[in-house]
Amino acid sequence: MVTTEPAQGTYRPRVGLTTYWQSAAWGVWDGTAAIVPGAYVRAVVDAGGSPLLLPPVGTDPSVVGLLDGLIVIGGVDVDPVRYGAAPHPTTVSQPERDDHDLALTRAALAAGTPLFAICRGAQVLNVALGGTLHQHLPEVREDAARYQPAPGVFGSVDFTTEPGSIARQLLGKRASSPCYHHQGLDRIADGLCVTALAADGTVEVVEAAVGGPVGWTLGVQFHPEENGQDRRLFGGFVDAARTYASRLAPERTAS
Repeated sequence: MVTTEPAQGTYRPRVGLTTYWQSAAWGVWDGTAAIVPGAYVRAVVDAGGSPLLLPPVGTDPSVVGLLDGLIVIGGVDVDPVRYGAAPHPTTVSQPERDDHDLALTRAALAAGTPLFAICRGAQVLNVALGGTLHQHLPEVREDAARYQPAPGVFGSVDFTTEPGSIARQLLGKRASSPCYHHQGLDRIADGLCVTALAADGTVEVVEAAVGGPVGWTLGVQFHPEENGQDRRLFGGFVDAARTYASRLAPERTAS
């Protein structure tokens, strides 16, 4: 496993992660729980951050002011009412989670807090800024079923990055990643620009455009947390969060 653990004494940025809120089991118990797949938590720690979980209950967007960075994780589909569309038969959404993720995303964008939006998170980011989604990619891309090959089975996507982008800086011209999605970005919101595409034209990465969000902003359609051998995106995000903290609240980073 490749890690980017900071040197001893280096500040570990406070990274908020959105969570699921659903049935789960632990020990002899089962019930409703706030859940984050461990791969996200491990990726943040490997990259040198301190993970803080933000369940979609009692949402308070001002909590973003306590964070050095925000990760909006994957999950169920965004309710199409959020972008003015009727639901597709395959669309499954959780309105309470939409409320939470959209509120925190908008708060992070307004504050300039580094934002890393993953899979559903990238879709939330696009919708938060006024963009729309393809609700079922296999209807618009011939081989898009490979992005979600079977329940609980990750696919793989190859993509090409744009020069001058965060994606190019961190990943080089071409890269690949595990993926698991049946939806994708359609009309890209004002304030964002596409910086990586799959060969079939599926949008894989969006970033802040000129005149868009002022903070470090990266939305990826794939699942980099599932690749324990490659922490480059998480490393870049945690570095941005550390820089943000040092500028906004130097007392946090003082050793």
